Parts: sequence; structure tokens; C-alpha cells
Amino acid sequence: MLFYSFFKSLVGKDVVVELKNDLSICGTLHSVDQYLNIKLTDISVTDTEKYPHMLSVKNCFIRGSVVRYVQLPADEVDTQLLQDAARKEASAPTR
Repeated sequence: MLFYSFFKSLVGKDVVVELKNDLSICGTLHSVDQYLNIKLTDISVTDTEKYPHMLSVKNCFIRGSVVRYVQLPADEVDTQLLQDAARKEASAPTR
């Protein structure tokens, strides 16, 4: 749940999502769910020569299992808060 909560705090920010098939999509994070499926708006593809068919796409839904990386804006990430939350979740007793 830590990553889900973290991504929910980034809704409305610009991110770059790199997929396992080497496609990188830049866009505004519109929503994310508990499976880390991502919906982006106002998208653009970083390599338009390789993926010309993506030029006409404006919004997309990305299944969480095909995501390799999500690049975040550095000024939007509070690393101290994220580290504290990870420690708290790790030390919490399991059910």
C-alpha cells in the first residue's frame, strides 16, 4: 500500500512511464489504483520515429504489470517522508 499511497500523492504531476517493451510515455498522472495501473493524460512518446502510431493518442491506461520504471519530478518527491513510511510499514506487525 506504500507505493499506492505515494503515487496517489503525485496525481496531477508530469511523469515518464517506461514500459517493459521499451516504450517511454510522458504525461500527466490522472489516476492510479491498488494494482498500480496508471492512467495518463496529455501524453507524448519520447521516440516518435519508432512509435509513429502513438502520435494521435492523447490519453492512455497502462496496466501495472507492464511498467518497468516511473520517472518522477525530483522536486515533487519527499524522500525523507517516503523512507519514514517504509520503515513504519516494515516494522508494523503482520496480521
